[in-house]
Amino acid sequence: MEEEAGHERQARAYEAVHEASDFTELKRRYKNFVVPWTIAFMAWYLAYVACNNWARGFMSHRVVGHINVALIFGLLQFVSTFVIAAVYGRFANRKLDPLAAGLNAKYKRERRR
Repeated sequence: MEEEAGHERQARAYEAVHEASDFTELKRRYKNFVVPWTIAFMAWYLAYVACNNWARGFMSHRVVGHINVALIFGLLQFVSTFVIAAVYGRFANRKLDPLAAGLNAKYKRERRR
């Protein structure tokens, strides 16, 4: 019986958080960050793959010694991944975490009711 009451409180708390305007704002901010960056990264990645398949002359062009354009593009894939992760971390710390902390506090308050 006590376990059932706990589940009911948890469900009510989740519903209260889900209906909060801060939750909607959190989802909106997250989506507005993730969607454009995902599209940009996928376009960059697909350009790399397309160039490796259909622009072999360009990709095999030597820049310095045995380092060619393909190697530089490949390394830039890793660099861009880390840059996006760092930008997201900074964005989340400034724009998402304060809202999430408030929602978490609301959830804990609602569970105690």
